[in-house]
Amino acid sequence: MEEKLKLFAISNQIAERELDFIELSHNLDLERDPKFLDERDEEYYPQFDHIIRSQAKDMSAHYELFYCLEVSIRMLIKEKLRSEIGEDWWEKADIPNHIKDTVKANIKREIDSAFTQRSDDEIDYTNFGDLSEIVRKNWEYFGDIFSNSQKAFGRVMSNLNLLRGPIAHCSPLAEDEVVRLRLSVSDWFRLME
Repeated sequence: MEEKLKLFAISNQIAERELDFIELSHNLDLERDPKFLDERDEEYYPQFDHIIRSQAKDMSAHYELFYCLEVSIRMLIKEKLRSEIGEDWWEKADIPNHIKDTVKANIKREIDSAFTQRSDDEIDYTNFGDLSEIVRKNWEYFGDIFSNSQKAFGRVMSNLNLLRGPIAHCSPLAEDEVVRLRLSVSDWFRLME
């Protein structure tokens, strides 16, 4: 009986790999991922063209990666400035007025729209470029984290910001840009070694 179970498991793995190959080689989605099926809207999703759905599925991995990166950068900034300056770091840190004004306007717009407010933290209303500027303006607190090279930090953040555009604005990434995204994320982590 145990041998039959092993044989069944191996046969199943072979079949799954063959289906993966078929999906990849023919640019198909056989909808074998139950997690993906459970999360999408079954009323409207099927009405979109297959090519668009396929691009969305491909882009979802890049979005997830960038989401994790951007949120972790916000957390890093917040925790570092809180530990260095105190709980009122948003008011005391060198944060340019144009960033603070934009954050205030974004918070007000959200409140006025009657939507659920996304956060109680102002930093959650900043964009990726703002995060880079906040670190540069407060470099004395971050130099020890980022290999003490403000120029390297700026280059990596600039690359990431350019890559963020197509991800955030629902445009497919070219194959070269997928490679560049992975390299840029790798550069980000190397900055903190």
